[in-house]
Amino acid sequence: MNSSRLIVVLLVLVFLAASCGGGRDPWVGVYSNANSSVVLEIKSGGKGSFALAGEKKDCTYTTDGTKTLTLDCNMGDKITFTKQADGSLMGPPGNMIGALTKKS
Repeated sequence: MNSSRLIVVLLVLVFLAASCGGGRDPWVGVYSNANSSVVLEIKSGGKGSFALAGEKKDCTYTTDGTKTLTLDCNMGDKITFTKQADGSLMGPPGNMIGALTKKS
């Protein structure tokens, strides 16, 4: 195999490897508080759901990249969560949600 073909094959392999998981959204998953009375499910494509005491609402979200996630469940105010060093999410100061730990 000549060198130009080898380069093309290597580039294709690198592209395939990057597209098979390198782009996974780090926010995606299910988060809940200690007693699971609050459950936040983040899905790809800016979709998610938020359940409080068993009442579930469909939501959308945006992120600033790696620090905050802003949840909009069409209930008035948006809720901004901050990612902690341990990967948990903390709601705004003074809220009753507490820390949400990633379950999956």
